[in-house]
Amino acid sequence: MFPDVGLPELFTLAILAVLLFGPDKLPEIIQNASEFLRKVRAMSDDAKEGIRSELGPEFKDFEFEDLHPKTFVRKHVLDGDGSGLDLGLDDIRNALDPRREFTEVADAVREAADGTAPRTAATKAATASEVTLEKAAPHAQGAAFDPDAT
Repeated sequence: MFPDVGLPELFTLAILAVLLFGPDKLPEIIQNASEFLRKVRAMSDDAKEGIRSELGPEFKDFEFEDLHPKTFVRKHVLDGDGSGLDLGLDDIRNALDPRREFTEVADAVREAADGTAPRTAATKAATASEVTLEKAAPHAQGAAFDPDAT
């Protein structure tokens, strides 16, 4: 419940309680506090059961802790243990990652510089588009179009 409270803090609280209330009244105060906590817990459990019964039988296993935002995201968005995504975001991220395309283009440039034939379909398509652009280049540079040259 209190993860940051260590042994020195507990000793300090115990000494303060003895000094404030005295050794005679301390057991009575502890007993009253524990009764109060039991009553609060019982009222909380009764309220939870009342809400569950009002929601109906399909919510019989409903836990109020699931409404906490971190628990809700962990349960409905993540795999349950928080390790991976159920939404396929990794696939989308990989599809939008330009590194694969950059490596293919770099391979095509290296192969063109070496004079070797392209290896992959993507580099073949890139080479074909370059050839098409080279054929269209004279028309783009302002050369006269000769209809009889076809």
